[in-house]
Parts: sequence; structure tokens; C-alpha cells
Amino acid sequence: MKKTITMSALALAISFGAISCKKKVSDAELQTQATTIVTATPTATVEVKEGVAHLGGTFATQAEKDAAVKSLKEIKGVKDVHDMATVEVAPPPPPPVETASAVDPMVQQKVQDAVKDFPSVKVEVVKGELTLTGNVSSAQARKIKESVDALKVGKYNNNLVVKN
Repeated sequence: MKKTITMSALALAISFGAISCKKKVSDAELQTQATTIVTATPTATVEVKEGVAHLGGTFATQAEKDAAVKSLKEIKGVKDVHDMATVEVAPPPPPPVETASAVDPMVQQKVQDAVKDFPSVKVEVVKGELTLTGNVSSAQARKIKESVDALKVGKYNNNLVVKN
């Protein structure tokens, strides 16, 4: 019986020793696993010291950064993650494009006065250019062109539809 108790005690001591001597994961092994996680983000870095992962660098979004931290915490053997990484600040949106008319209102008024005898003709500014639209006869189209050309307003779009 004494022999059985001694053997049991010895077996118990060995099992406790085996449990407490659990293999510790080295920082080099942890570094390899951690580096694999952050390789998707070339501007991010990670360094493992004494089982603690130190995350640095820059991430494009907060979601990417959070995912990296979560993945690092899931590595067996990582005790903690120190998050020192930053998120890129998005550049401000470009200012709205001014759509001010490139046509002088006085020029537009002169052209409207020149075509006032032709009620079907509209004088508009389309995409920053003076534009004539409407339905006219060929004789009216000729008179309108001569009148507007005489004003020397420069380039304009003649989008009149000539009906015979």
C-alpha cells in the first residue's frame, strides 16, 4: 500500500509538472503570425515584445484598423495589443464648381433684342455658351444670323431648326 501511495504521489507530481511546463510561444513565432495579419496594409507595422503586439503605422479606415487589432488579439500567446496606429485623414472634398455664366448679361440682352421679332427663337446660356434655339423658316434664319453677327458677340451656338 505504501508503494501505491508513493507511485500515486509521484504520478500526481509529474502531471502537475507537465501542466505547469506548458510550451511558451516565442516572440519570434508570434511576430511571424502578427506580420501575416498586417501585410494586407503596407503602411502598417507590428512588433511583438514579451508577448505584447505593438501595432503602428497608418490604416485607410477605422474598420481596417479595428479588424487588425481584433485579429492580433486572437493570436494564441499574444497577451495584449498596444494600438499606436493611426487612420488616414480623408482629404476635404473639392470645392463646388462655380457655374457662373461665361456670357456677359449685356451681350445676352443685345442678342435677345436682335431676335425680338422672332417669338419662336429663344436666347439662352447653355453650358456657359450663348445658344439660339427654336423653329424658323430659312429666310428668318438668314435674318437672325445677319443680325447676331452684326453685334459681333463672338462665338455662339446656332441651334435653330429651319423649316421650309
